[in-house]
Amino acid sequence: MPFYEKGNVRIRYEEAGSGFPLLVMPGGGLDSRISNWATAPFNAMEEFKKDFHCITMDQRNANGGESSGPIPTSDPWGAFADDQLGVMDHLGIREFMVLGCCIGGPFVLKLIERAPDRVMAGVLCQPVGHRPENPDVMYRSGHDIWGPALCARRPDVTMAAVDAYLHQLYRTPGDFVYTVSRDFVRSCQTPMLIMPDDTPAHPYPICVEVAALAPQSEVTMYPWREPKSLIPQAVRHVRTFLRAHQPVAAAR
Repeated sequence: MPFYEKGNVRIRYEEAGSGFPLLVMPGGGLDSRISNWATAPFNAMEEFKKDFHCITMDQRNANGGESSGPIPTSDPWGAFADDQLGVMDHLGIREFMVLGCCIGGPFVLKLIERAPDRVMAGVLCQPVGHRPENPDVMYRSGHDIWGPALCARRPDVTMAAVDAYLHQLYRTPGDFVYTVSRDFVRSCQTPMLIMPDDTPAHPYPICVEVAALAPQSEVTMYPWREPKSLIPQAVRHVRTFLRAHQPVAAAR
């Protein structure tokens, strides 16, 4: 079980396959962890390891995972990006593509903002985002589920710190994709593929808005999760998109 460590941050990661690097981040909200691939609509590590050098990780402080770090109330999304870029630096990887499920959608956009010269393309699978009629769905999940479980195993963490952290993650501002602005998406030239969903935490209108704003965007068919017979077709779209946007030298 390899780990990347920097100061008081310790991140567990895994690798599979070979080829151009592809960072794949599982869903699960703040409990985004490697084991979640087993119950995801598709297991990106298994699906793409024959095409790419796949890297995945437990996000910091995911319950059930093995990564840990502080609970930063200043720029918490930036702290996740620091972890993710730190793992890639640790592996000696400069340029890569990224696929993020659920909370991984905002992760993808933050990585593109932070390292536009390193992220060659991004896939946003079922991205979380703001839903006006249910604006605190992500906040409540963190407060009711993630936070109490974390406090139970981390005596150094209080629910007051958790609530301050969740406020910064999901409410400041909380009217779009949490990590970047509409102006950024509008100006972003990185190719993106959006895989829409429509559940309380994965609002379809946000997927449509990101696709409409991003100049280099594509969208998979919708729905693609149900019936399950549609999932292979969506995965083929992802594979085709990723192959098209890896550097030419890596594709040879």
